[in-house]
Amino acid sequence: MRVRNILVPVMLGAFVLTSPGSASAQEAEFTYVGERGCRRCHNKEETGAQATKWQEGPHSKTFETLAGEKAAAVAAELGLGNPQEEAQCLSCHATAFAVMEDLDNQRITLEEGVSCESCHGPGSAYRERATCTKCHKAEGNPSFEGFDFEEYAAKIAHPNPEKAGG
Repeated sequence: MRVRNILVPVMLGAFVLTSPGSASAQEAEFTYVGERGCRRCHNKEETGAQATKWQEGPHSKTFETLAGEKAAAVAAELGLGNPQEEAQCLSCHATAFAVMEDLDNQRITLEEGVSCESCHGPGSAYRERATCTKCHKAEGNPSFEGFDFEEYAAKIAHPNPEKAGG
């Protein structure tokens, strides 16, 4: 009984700290610069034009998809309102959701969808991290159709040619 009293709060705390959309303590120290901030350096052909590849890919349109008929139908099935305003939807469809309570102090918008900082962390800290499966998972995702990391990573690849082979 004592172990249970200790484990439940510990497990609940671990869930909250790793839930999509919840900013980690380390992230809270940094600010999001938004896609415009990333684009300044990551849109040159000679270094891979990553911003253009993001803009032409599916992640830049994830917030937009929440305005579609399919999203409205899924939200209605789940008893939710407007998908573009629901935490359950925004947690995966908008990088800015992680800092929504502090958007006035950030340079990111919900309309950017899933931007660079969703995977690479807040731009002011500029660091890499692998977080694809925080959203691309069956649990809590009524539209999940499977996820093959290698296949999908190749579809959105945005390498820096200057670093290739080195």
